[in-house]
Amino acid sequence: MVKHPKPQPGLPSRQQILDFIASSEEPAGKREIARAFGLKGQEKIQLKALLKDMAEEGLIDGNRSAFHRMGGVAKVTVLRVVGTEDGEALAVPDTWQPEDNVPPPRLRLIEQRKQPALRVGDRVLARTEETATGWIAHPMKKLPARTEQIMGVVEIDGAGKGWLAPVDKRERHSQPIADLGGAEAGQLVLAEPAGRSPRSGVKVTDVLGDPLAPKAFSLIAIHKHGIPYAFSSEAIEEAQRAAKLPLSKDHREDLRHLPIVAIDPSDARDHDDAIWAEPDGEGGFRALVAIADVSFYVRPGGSLDRSARERGNSVYFPDRVVPMLPEVLSADVCSLRAGEDRAAMACHLTIAANGKVTDWRFTRALVRIDEVIAYEEAQRRIDEGDAAPNLVNLWEAWRALERARTDRDPLDLDLPERRVKLDEVGRITEIALRERLDAHRVVEDFMIAANVAAAKALESKVAPIVYRIHEPPNREKLVALKDYLSTFERKLALGQVITPGLFNRLLKDVADEAEKALIMEAVLRSQTQAYYGPRNAGHFGLALGSYAHFTSPIRRYADLLVHRALVDGFGLEQPEPKGDLPPRSGLSDRDRSDLSRISDAISAAERRAMEAERETIDRYVAAWLSARVGEVFECRVTGVQKFGLFATIISLGGDGLVPVSTLGDERFHFDERAKVLVGDSGHTRFAMGDRLRLRLAEANPLTGALKFEPEDHVGAGIEPRGRPMHMPLKKRGKHLVGQRGRPGNIRHQGRGKKR
Repeated sequence: MVKHPKPQPGLPSRQQILDFIASSEEPAGKREIARAFGLKGQEKIQLKALLKDMAEEGLIDGNRSAFHRMGGVAKVTVLRVVGTEDGEALAVPDTWQPEDNVPPPRLRLIEQRKQPALRVGDRVLARTEETATGWIAHPMKKLPARTEQIMGVVEIDGAGKGWLAPVDKRERHSQPIADLGGAEAGQLVLAEPAGRSPRSGVKVTDVLGDPLAPKAFSLIAIHKHGIPYAFSSEAIEEAQRAAKLPLSKDHREDLRHLPIVAIDPSDARDHDDAIWAEPDGEGGFRALVAIADVSFYVRPGGSLDRSARERGNSVYFPDRVVPMLPEVLSADVCSLRAGEDRAAMACHLTIAANGKVTDWRFTRALVRIDEVIAYEEAQRRIDEGDAAPNLVNLWEAWRALERARTDRDPLDLDLPERRVKLDEVGRITEIALRERLDAHRVVEDFMIAANVAAAKALESKVAPIVYRIHEPPNREKLVALKDYLSTFERKLALGQVITPGLFNRLLKDVADEAEKALIMEAVLRSQTQAYYGPRNAGHFGLALGSYAHFTSPIRRYADLLVHRALVDGFGLEQPEPKGDLPPRSGLSDRDRSDLSRISDAISAAERRAMEAERETIDRYVAAWLSARVGEVFECRVTGVQKFGLFATIISLGGDGLVPVSTLGDERFHFDERAKVLVGDSGHTRFAMGDRLRLRLAEANPLTGALKFEPEDHVGAGIEPRGRPMHMPLKKRGKHLVGQRGRPGNIRHQGRGKKR
């Protein structure tokens, strides 16, 4: 048996507490620690404060009833079986929320012979132990399966039976409701399984309200993807204290005399970057990219930082933003407002006449933005010759950067972005494709230049870096692209070095717009997904060897990590703040020693946000189109499968399915290699990129699913049979009624960003 330390007068040290937690054979909570060290009265109050400090410093995790070292596992906890290795079951903690978003540890389960064999998905209460070869666990009790919440809409059939219609287009079947829990037809609800068998149905646990009400679509995405949207009181209090930090020009470069401008979307909710440039008299330019100094306010180790790490990024919906930081920072103190002093991280750039960035330096600065301008307004001033000198200088410096960009030849895919405009109460007023202006390219190229400078500056200091990585297409995808291009009698030689310019030349040689759109889709599908990581693999799409995200620390945790690394690498630490805020604004010790864990976590958070944003846009588009069912639209085929076509409305970007049964009387055959549907007659052929006039047959706002049919199709629609399935819903009194439809496997367009 492990001997507990003898009671000593006074409060134990941090190390003594850590040693006790590690050596205790039982769960070590506040009560056990106080008893072990003989603490009484006022000392117990001091212990509570000390344990809180240790948790904020990242030394321990847990709650007052059981602590364990940060990154470790509680002595007694619930585990979930995830697989086997060498005949032993492997498990992970059932709930895993460590401060630094590290992946959960895998524990080997030491099963007793008398206990029933454990299977993947089983949950057990177990005692854990860290050994020299890793974590092991001794199961104590098998637990019931944890119920998962399901979101859906209540429907009542003709017999009065309740059904839960899904809000996820990938779910095709409604589920029977065993217990309505007071919910009424047409309400958006959360439910959980009513029993172990699927036949038991579900029971409603929470009523969320009208699924077609303003802001309901983003609420669906938030719940479905588990996006954190409420800040803890500790995080909000820390943000309010941080917002009061004084700004002093004594420790910052004073740049308030420069006419720096922020160029942003007209509906921007925050302004985290601003730019300035002037000729250097030698054909080149001196330029400045000023970025909100978020690292000054959000310091590692506090509640505010933990909430930002958990989110990873802000999530932008048409009707709301789920910010990475509390509003007092994201929309106020950290936002670069015109005419107000703001803390900034300044990237000074020297741009040669050929557009090459020849030098850079980073400082902490004090700025006062001259003006915040919408993209459209900046473009109008330039086009009409009504721009002030600072705006004209920016355009001239950008033309130099553009020359260097052209020489670099990055991947150039002109992908449209849908924009949903809402009125003051959240109703849709317009959905259109965003116009791509030179003003967008100006800001984008300045941001890219600053991002490259940040990566190279940190490399020069041999400092830890969170790179933005986009790897070249893998061979499997290139082979698929090569086979596909051969159906157009176009060649892609795999023996050559694959560069972005190769794809650009391929697209430039295509004269036919329909074929060009088709090949552009294929090139897009061949690309890998970008991610964050500490080991540089370059950015293929931008044709850059070193690239990091530096320009949006208000909404991306990756950028905040880069700022902290710059603070360390270039000695930019400010004097310690007064009060109880964490003292340092550079990287934490755990991030400096290993950036891979947090990089993986924020990459996953980014993918989660992108999917939630796309799904919400789809729902808004479907809601907008639900009043236009029966209208004919100009569409483009974006996908072909044996069961039908996927098509996009050219003017809106709404995506949906055209069932093969609506394409004509003849039988169609699917050529998988060429990705075409060919009729028996040989005269009818459908391929990606084809332009078709299609009639909108169904639009389901709850799932975002659309269904089309050819303009001349007769007898459209599927009569409902049996229980409801994924119905396109319309209001009728207090009920939602509709016709059963088959949702398409929607292909989403990317959400464009100026970075």
